[in-house]
Amino acid sequence: MTMLRTALLASMGALALAACGDSKTDPAKEQAAIAKVAPPEGKSWSEVVAATPDGGYVMGNPEASIRVIEFASITCPACAQFSNDSHEELKREFVDSGRVSFELRNFVRDALDATSAAIIRCAPAERYFPLMENVFASQNELFQGAQADPQAVEAALALPPEQRFRPLAAALKLDQFFQARGLTGDQINACLSDLGNIQKLEQGVNKATEQYRVAGTPTFVINGQVADGVSSWPLLRDRLRLMGAR
Repeated sequence: MTMLRTALLASMGALALAACGDSKTDPAKEQAAIAKVAPPEGKSWSEVVAATPDGGYVMGNPEASIRVIEFASITCPACAQFSNDSHEELKREFVDSGRVSFELRNFVRDALDATSAAIIRCAPAERYFPLMENVFASQNELFQGAQADPQAVEAALALPPEQRFRPLAAALKLDQFFQARGLTGDQINACLSDLGNIQKLEQGVNKATEQYRVAGTPTFVINGQVADGVSSWPLLRDRLRLMGAR
């Protein structure tokens, strides 16, 4: 049984649990400062956003010297804390300098996470980061909606996968949540009627586990290497500065 299918059939009582790395001393040695890179005319680098072949979304200079990947779960409180703490400073001080690119990949853990991530990824690429930031800022509202009708959730989870996600979105109140953020009911239904959107998320989780041994969220990869012990914005910010993004 694949790990996503296991997660989608698991009890909804585990929604607020997240595995997070311990905070350790940053082992990086200070490197020379990296020069800023001018963005395309009429844009800032944080406005340059594209889907990636590995199933994420990246903002910033595609040739940046420092490339950060975050594996995040929408239902992970530590991921929400990172987003709330980091998003303005990360874009202003690091991505917009052209020194750092930031890629976010959904590492889904449960039905609420998978359904939300699928809906967000059906929106245009330029809306991905604003929607993810808003979802993390509204995580408590998301949890409250998901817990409103547990019987409807269990009934939706009992359906075959190809029929499951539209009623699941309604049971979790995700249709209302995302319509309040500019998506239409037709967009949401069309997205969740395509099981391939969920399967791509499942494939991303399995690949992250195999390639980077991702076991908890948030997990950060910097220039292809897992950043051990970096699980918060202050720790990542310090690492980026030591690597020359200052």
